[in-house]
Amino acid sequence: MVRTLRAAHGPLMFHQSGGCCDGSAPMCYPDGEFRTGGSDVLLESIAFDGVDEAVPFWMSVPQYEAWKHTRLIVDVVEGRGSGFSLEAPEGVRFLIRSRLI
Repeated sequence: MVRTLRAAHGPLMFHQSGGCCDGSAPMCYPDGEFRTGGSDVLLESIAFDGVDEAVPFWMSVPQYEAWKHTRLIVDVVEGRGSGFSLEAPEGVRFLIRSRLI
């Protein structure tokens, strides 16, 4: 899915939703479309096979404090997610799977 979205939209970024309208779904945007700042933490830039650049994954500081001892796994599952995230029209949604470490 990331390769498909990259081909259609250019470089990408993720921001972990804080739980408002989209639960706690990771949201995918064209890189730079979602403004990050001092209230966000860059967790990692994720390398995906077949994508030229790593995809930054951001999260708000308060949410990071709650999840900082958790391993987060970005997954994609069937079903419609947020209308704001790039994968929504594809009939799939990104999902976070977590494991306490």
